[in-house]
Amino acid sequence: RGPYGGFSLVRGYKLPPLLFTAEEATVLYMGAHLVRELWGQTYDEAVTAATAKLDNVLPDDLREEVASSRRSLVIGELTPRDYRPWAETIHILRQCIEEQRCVSLTYHSYGAQADTERVVDPYGLSLQWGLWYLVGHCRLRREMRTFRVDRIQKAAPLKERFARPRDFSLREYLARSMRFEPAHTVTVWLDASVADSVRERHGHWIEMTDNPDGSLTARLGVASLDWVTGWVLSYGEAAKVLHPPELIQRVVEVARGALGRYKAEGQTVGVAGCEGSAFPG
Repeated sequence: RGPYGGFSLVRGYKLPPLLFTAEEATVLYMGAHLVRELWGQTYDEAVTAATAKLDNVLPDDLREEVASSRRSLVIGELTPRDYRPWAETIHILRQCIEEQRCVSLTYHSYGAQADTERVVDPYGLSLQWGLWYLVGHCRLRREMRTFRVDRIQKAAPLKERFARPRDFSLREYLARSMRFEPAHTVTVWLDASVADSVRERHGHWIEMTDNPDGSLTARLGVASLDWVTGWVLSYGEAAKVLHPPELIQRVVEVARGALGRYKAEGQTVGVAGCEGSAFPG
């Protein structure tokens, strides 16, 4: 009590050491390395420091057990695209988000003829389908927008600050804005010779029905017919579009165009089944 009063710890008192099981320590190591892979240089030094501290506090036998687990449990290539060229951009965006600082972007939208200059209030970053996205309020468009980080040509922090709405939830916004609404429902027949391959590679997201002869009928929703046209053609004569009619026409036109290119180059092309079909000789 009094002007010089306060609390003190008894001499010799110390906090109990942190005790981890092998599983808990493995989780910490692997989690740290996942952060490094996903965030790159933003948390590189922190990951190095955190794992070094773990190395210092773990007993030798436990550290060896954890090392054995890490050798047998490997997670990598979570981001198929190499984001090292955008490491500095991600670092700048992360800092601006934490400091609630506006950021100036030079952005190239998909299909645009020229870059646009924008000032954005950055609310958060998210990894979706192997791509990094910035979510924020775009002052040019005066509304919330989602920007692909690999389309950001330049990012620069500004002195101006912003206040993120208290009721804003990045998770809820992404769930609403990135909800996939298929524009086309596609039905494709696949021969028994490729059924196992298709089921193995795409069975987790394409609805498939087994047919008595071993073939498959695949049904899927797509935003556009571009990708699915190439997907069908990749299976050659083992795939046949049943629906929609416009996809059937596109597959025929692309296949005819490819055949015509070889013929135009004077090459002898023999395609089984083309005689009398949609590919006139």
